[in-house]
Amino acid sequence: MIMDRFAIHELIAEYAERIDEDRLEEWPDLFTDPCKYLVISRSNHEAGMRQGVMYCASRGMLLDRVFAIRRANLFEPHRYRHVIGPIRVKSVADGVATVQSHFMVARIMADGTTMLFATGRYLDKIGVSDSTYRFQERIAVLDSDKIDTLLAIPL
Repeated sequence: MIMDRFAIHELIAEYAERIDEDRLEEWPDLFTDPCKYLVISRSNHEAGMRQGVMYCASRGMLLDRVFAIRRANLFEPHRYRHVIGPIRVKSVADGVATVQSHFMVARIMADGTTMLFATGRYLDKIGVSDSTYRFQERIAVLDSDKIDTLLAIPL
């Protein structure tokens, strides 16, 4: 169990690092295929809605998201800095860990302006049955119902 916890913490840290350091092409490698990646407001999540402002159901969709960021979407250049914690492993059963963690994401604009962009919690299902830990499901539940229109990069 200690090794599982360590590997889960490393996976979550690697996730934030790949986004924050603009290594988005490597981001989909942290997911199984199929997978679920969802960014949703708290009220929609609590109402049982299954679609959010960002939704991917496979690694191919994650890769398409990165392609769109790099080639198709037009948005003001910016980057993120994640602060994640505490990380709680709620259960491990049948090769899947159920994990919850909290996040704060700052958005840094090209001119250096920094603002608190998003807060919330991650609800994760992480495959732990082999030596390669990967997200089977990552749901980012935003604390606010107000979604910034500049949500281009994954949270």
